[in-house]
Amino acid sequence: MERRVGNELNSHGLLSVGFEATTCEGFAVRALSNCLCVVCLFVCVASSETRVRGAEKTVQLTLKGDSLDITVGGESFTVYHFAKTQKKPYFWPVRSPEGLIMTRSLEKTKDHPHHKGLWFSVDEVNGIRFWAERGKIENVSVEPIIASGNPARFKVVNHWLGKDDQPILIETTTISVDANRVIAYDANLAAAKGPVTFHDTKEGLFGFRVAPSMTGAKGGKIQNAEGLHGEEPGCWGKTSAWVEYDGNVEGKTVGVAIFDNPHNFRPSRYHVRNYGLFAISPFGEKAYTNGKNAAAPYVLKPGANLRLRYGLYIHDGDAQAADVAGVYRKYLASAGD
Repeated sequence: MERRVGNELNSHGLLSVGFEATTCEGFAVRALSNCLCVVCLFVCVASSETRVRGAEKTVQLTLKGDSLDITVGGESFTVYHFAKTQKKPYFWPVRSPEGLIMTRSLEKTKDHPHHKGLWFSVDEVNGIRFWAERGKIENVSVEPIIASGNPARFKVVNHWLGKDDQPILIETTTISVDANRVIAYDANLAAAKGPVTFHDTKEGLFGFRVAPSMTGAKGGKIQNAEGLHGEEPGCWGKTSAWVEYDGNVEGKTVGVAIFDNPHNFRPSRYHVRNYGLFAISPFGEKAYTNGKNAAAPYVLKPGANLRLRYGLYIHDGDAQAADVAGVYRKYLASAGD
């Protein structure tokens, strides 16, 4: 015998046929109903996860002559320029997730015309001032490794030329770009012929020039992982896991964070200024401490490699809203040993 006690909606919104479990048949019907609920719930969760994965934005790399266009979800993020007529390769412009240009214009610059978007160079390499563009970093090749994905990835080879226009330093760099607009720069430097000495200087290495409206002079904010604020005596010349520079572009708060990597040969120091320069370098122990530390030149011998890794995070909002600390931890996890 069985006695129907009515139908009801269970907690998942599914119809559950109610039977009083007084017979084996009643138990079987109840068990079948519960199994259907579990199966339907599993299908719903799996479908939801599929939608999330499907909605993940793709980073696309497209070579166009002497430039590499980088888009995120079909929207322009930045362009890597590498023409041999340039003094060095660089990224410009760099856009926020809303498409706002966060880098200073290349035209009619009032100061430091060598600050071009996002770049990688340093002064005093065998006495040559590559940062100031008194020496040339010539691109040899740009090769997409993963042209479409998250992350997308490409490899560049750049020759740092001596006074005789022959390479003294060979840079082989892998650049990864995440859909959340993290650029990971993984550079391997090798001496082309004789030893290469990186002398003490504050002018380097992985640099970004923010838009004029973002600068500290216009109300922009600078802070580091230790909670220090401002240029000096705050973040300038200090070591830190990360430093954030955020400010206003077209009425919106946007920010850029630079990440150091603990696997670099020594902690790097930040060259961050209220006028808009934002850079990180390991080659200025004396310069960045105003003479408190001794100069510590680095000599790269033939046959040896120097690996330097940095990250850059472009985001909307300030450091807290963009979870810079959390994104830094994810960068470290993806950067490897």
